[in-house]
Amino acid sequence: MADLQITGGLVPRVKWRLKLIGWCCGAAGAVATFTAVGLLFPALGGSVRVNVKSGWVNAPVIVAAVIGLGWAQARVRGRHLSGALRWLTEDRAPDKREHLLTLGLPAYHLKRDALAWTLAAVGFALFNGLVFSWGLAAIVAGTIWLGGETTCALGYLLYERALRPVTARALAAWPVDTTVAPGVRLRLAMAWLLGTGVPLVGLLVLGAVGAFGSSHHSQYLAAAVLFLAVVASCTGFLATVLAARAIADPLTAVRDGLERIARGELDAHVHVDDASEVGQLQAGFNRMADGLRERQRIRDMFGRQVGEDVAHAALSEGVKLGGEEREIAALFIDLVGSTSLALALPPTEVVRVLNRFFRVVIEVVESEGGLVNKFEGDAALCVFGAPVACEDPSGDALRAARKLAARLSNELPEIDFGIGVSAGVAVAGNVGAERRFEYTVIGDPVNEAARLAELAKQRPERVLASSAALDRAGSSEASAWSVTEEAVLRGRLAPTQLAHPELQIP
Repeated sequence: MADLQITGGLVPRVKWRLKLIGWCCGAAGAVATFTAVGLLFPALGGSVRVNVKSGWVNAPVIVAAVIGLGWAQARVRGRHLSGALRWLTEDRAPDKREHLLTLGLPAYHLKRDALAWTLAAVGFALFNGLVFSWGLAAIVAGTIWLGGETTCALGYLLYERALRPVTARALAAWPVDTTVAPGVRLRLAMAWLLGTGVPLVGLLVLGAVGAFGSSHHSQYLAAAVLFLAVVASCTGFLATVLAARAIADPLTAVRDGLERIARGELDAHVHVDDASEVGQLQAGFNRMADGLRERQRIRDMFGRQVGEDVAHAALSEGVKLGGEEREIAALFIDLVGSTSLALALPPTEVVRVLNRFFRVVIEVVESEGGLVNKFEGDAALCVFGAPVACEDPSGDALRAARKLAARLSNELPEIDFGIGVSAGVAVAGNVGAERRFEYTVIGDPVNEAARLAELAKQRPERVLASSAALDRAGSSEASAWSVTEEAVLRGRLAPTQLAHPELQIP
């Protein structure tokens, strides 16, 4: 409802602004042109008496022309504007025709203004030529033409600014790949040429007249120079400000968006409200932000799939097949009686229990600096010391095993488990093919940890470690374990010394 109210109020507001700009520009341009003709005619050698008389005759005609042309322009523009913005009034997406009409509104208003000034130049030239003299007619035609160019240029910049909210909505509905509005160079050139350059033409003419001494009314010559200088200053300043803001405002929005991106706010977005290359810059920023958000989502999913450390290493160092020998510790945990659990509970309940189980495993292992390398049904392989090296991988794995046993016993008493810990040298790296691979750890410590987990299911403490893990662990953690016996693990010939924790972590 709020969007509908905003949209419903936008069209009348834009129409009112365009009408105000049209009337103000037309009236200001007419007054400036009338004053310029009154000063230029005597300064260029015309009769003062004819000049005064023509002024009294032309003044009411100018007022009538401004009102008549303004009224006609308002009617025609109003119909065109209503047709172009009907999609906004009806709160829907524009069709192709309405989209083109909306983006072309500034140019349409410029053309209407140019037509009105052209008709005024021809009409007043003929009128003054027939009533007074063709010399005055030539000055009138030239002055109206130059004044019209300046007024049209300022009007276009004002129209474009007033129509920015409408342009933004049209570009949001139908983005464009090409520019359909004057670019930065053309805007700046137009701002100087028509805002400052045109009045300077009049100053050059007056300077030539004064230099060659063809004017008999020096006071009019001086007044005309001062008047045109003031007009050039005002129009040049206004045109430059409008052209600069048309470029600076979108660039400021893009700069603010970049600062938000730098702060990590990837939801940054700028409104595309310009149909030139400035608008393409705005759209390019939005595409960049979309790409960064997509990359962040992929990175987040990648990290969830393989672990944050593996993802960070892959993104920063690149990915290649193969691995390297690392001193690691392996922790393997496996549930007891998962088959009977699946038979006793509905599948959704089994999944819920497994998720609670794996959540505890992840929290404990990551808190000790380890990596949950892979899930294997109802089991998990956890690695310490790869891909990120640590000072005491064995001690971290042993401490994680004790914490894990304590938490699972307290938080999930309905499940049983076995935990095995081993340590040694293994190969850690990416295994698979170029198109599909995974990070894994291969070596005797991994196999031994899995066999120890099987054996631990039959022991009351449910946690076993190899003596190799204790030998490599720091003294503070090794003191919490004791070597009790030897056992021949499945698939092995030599016996393995077994250790179990003496101290449980509450």
